[in-house]
Amino acid sequence: MKNWLLNNKRGAAPLSLGGYMTRGLVVFFMLLFAYQLWIFLHICWWINFNPSSSAFMEDRLDIIQERKPDAELKHKWVDYAKISNNLKRAVIASEDAKFLDHEGFDWEGIEKAYKKNLKKGKIVAGGSTISQQLAKNLFLSTKRTPWRKGEEALITVMLENILSKKRILEIYLNIIEWGNGVFGAEAAARHYYKTSAANLSGGQAAKLAAMIPNPRFYDKHSYTNYLDRRTATIQARMYQVAVPR
Repeated sequence: MKNWLLNNKRGAAPLSLGGYMTRGLVVFFMLLFAYQLWIFLHICWWINFNPSSSAFMEDRLDIIQERKPDAELKHKWVDYAKISNNLKRAVIASEDAKFLDHEGFDWEGIEKAYKKNLKKGKIVAGGSTISQQLAKNLFLSTKRTPWRKGEEALITVMLENILSKKRILEIYLNIIEWGNGVFGAEAAARHYYKTSAANLSGGQAAKLAAMIPNPRFYDKHSYTNYLDRRTATIQARMYQVAVPR
């Protein structure tokens, strides 16, 4: 393979444009395969070991440290059993009511979001599941690229087939953003309510879940009419959903 790529075979004719293009494509797909394998092995590792960070956390830390070089993220991992069932229910009710039933994608939700965005003429709703959001947070930068959605879908399939629903939710609740430099349920509970993730009440959990779509804004504006209404809606729905056991 090496000799073919470098065109080092004895008696080989000089490469044509097509030859260079063929070898370029081979190298591209080899690198792509290596990247997917790297992601796959990381997800396999996380069956039993916790991720210490995520691509999104690293991006946010870089941005924060541009203004304050010695800044650190507020983040502390807590096991699934030490996160209030109130928060688990609230997040599922808010972000992905069919979490336990789908295999990574809520096609009905995606269709509804598409129609709503089309009607408004701009993006006002998203159909991403918890698994899709986790894929994005763990591995993808905040930069939008043409292949980003395809990569997100592939990672989502890996997550759903390698990890249990319980593990997916556990990792998700520990790494998502909940404020400016605030990541994970434990840090959010401490930051907003001076309590632990295990002791969050139904109302507190519902409000944290309502903040997820725009956490940095709600970190500064924790009392708005919309946030209050959204919190009430989530609190009314959260006891109708089941959580992974």
